[in-house]
Amino acid sequence: MPSTPSAGTVRVAAAQFFSGTDVRENLALCRGFLRRAAGEGARLVVLPENSNRVRDYADRRECWERGEDLSGPFVTGLRETAAELGLHVAAGVDLRGDAEPIVHIASVLIGPDGGIVGVHRKHVLWDYEYTLFEPGEEPYQVFDTALGPIGLLLCADGIVPETPRALALLGARILCNSLNSRGPDELRVHVPLRAMENRVFHVAANTVGGPELEWPWMGGSQIVAPDGTRLAEASELEPDLAVADIDPSEAGDKRMPGVADLVAWRRPELYGALTLPLDQVPAAAMYGPAPRDLPSRPLPTALMQVSHFRGTEWTIRRALGQIAYAGRRGARLGVLPELFCFADGEAAADPGAAADLSREVLDRVSKACAEAGLYVAASLVERGAGGRFHSTVHLVDDTGAVVHAYRKTHLTDAERAWASPGDEITVARTPIGAIGAMVGDEVWVPEVARVLALEGAELIVHPTSWTSRAAMEIAATERTEENRVHLVSVTRLDCPAGLGSQALRPDDFAPGQPIAVMRYPTGYWTRPGFEEQLLLDLDLREANDKMMGHHLDPLAKRTPHLYPMFVSEKG
Repeated sequence: MPSTPSAGTVRVAAAQFFSGTDVRENLALCRGFLRRAAGEGARLVVLPENSNRVRDYADRRECWERGEDLSGPFVTGLRETAAELGLHVAAGVDLRGDAEPIVHIASVLIGPDGGIVGVHRKHVLWDYEYTLFEPGEEPYQVFDTALGPIGLLLCADGIVPETPRALALLGARILCNSLNSRGPDELRVHVPLRAMENRVFHVAANTVGGPELEWPWMGGSQIVAPDGTRLAEASELEPDLAVADIDPSEAGDKRMPGVADLVAWRRPELYGALTLPLDQVPAAAMYGPAPRDLPSRPLPTALMQVSHFRGTEWTIRRALGQIAYAGRRGARLGVLPELFCFADGEAAADPGAAADLSREVLDRVSKACAEAGLYVAASLVERGAGGRFHSTVHLVDDTGAVVHAYRKTHLTDAERAWASPGDEITVARTPIGAIGAMVGDEVWVPEVARVLALEGAELIVHPTSWTSRAAMEIAATERTEENRVHLVSVTRLDCPAGLGSQALRPDDFAPGQPIAVMRYPTGYWTRPGFEEQLLLDLDLREANDKMMGHHLDPLAKRTPHLYPMFVSEKG
């Protein structure tokens, strides 16, 4: 007998299987998983995308002919079973539109009485899906249920930040995600991150199996808590059922311990670029594949991993030595870690003294840049107007001039005690490329990297002090992939997570790429805990290729008119 969830908790399940060409058999398969989940005490079950039928359609006409209606036998059968078992069911179904040959990829939420609670038509399609289906255009909705507010999404909706973010801002505490993914990135990156950055529960059900030697679907269905804990995880090889108990009220707490409230620290007034028409942002010139005649633009970039050790003067000299060494090696850009010349907590203890020292250090860094002939991103404390202080990334050019300054706009709880936030997210357009900046735990704010990408950034410098492995392996990875930009994260030697620095490339999309290669940016790392310098040629041409597949550009396929919640103080 299944155990009984404690008061306030709800048992949820994610079913994974492979639907073939016989819709009756597929319905029977779905019913079997629903009965199994109900037998284990589940009250909500998520089924994979296109549970009704495998997509072997030759064209849009056949897709329409084999599509499903809300009143059709497959949906009706699910409704009958949901009512029989008293279940909430979120099922992926390929639904016909209003007129032939329009078909939508849809998630249908069915209530325990068998009624249709709501439908979401997938907004972001993956690759070939654009040749068969039309993306949905309806405003985002969150559906109130006895289990709590539920948001629906499907697969590629979650490999970009907008759909999960919109649903979370509209109050969703549970995301039901029906997947049809052949890539390993859902399990390892997208699903856990969308839970963590929005602090919601994420119940994701993927297809598994299929033609064994033709990129079978990856499975790996999972149930993830708001803090990223994987409460249940299914096999990557076999049909399976992941079951876990969740307390939806926990998704009302948006705090990431040691960082901040990830919703309250948002800065909607800075996100205007997210709601501009697609053709009115600088990135519009970068949409699609890179032009064939666009030359390679390698930018030799040095990850200069050095931070406070022994003493202040020793540390400064080590940093200046890194700059000189990078220049001798042919670097054109160098990146130093977050507040590199200060001991941990020193800037917070006396920001005035830290700002005075920073002014001296910036002058010495500027002279070193002029001598070495390279640009450097240096994270320091800046004294602003009215006695305020900022955590600021200064971009110094190869003549020693400061050509751009980014004042950190999203401050952690600890930083608010001594620093004031900046009020701009902008890109420096320099002879070596279009460069943006973010600092430390801002990697958890999808809007920062998204705005920089829309503003035309080709490379984002990221002075940091990693606080968790997930920040590096999940959040930073996603920022590169969803925006198709280079991300250079250089960490302190004493970072809490005990990790090294990381550089990620967006990579040119090329037909014939293996799916895993297509959807994971290439990464490079330094070893943790000691002074090191990694020199890489990062080709800025790659950041001008925004394709994630044959038909998916994650910037151009956005729907800005549906994003008013991003710039609203209420979310």
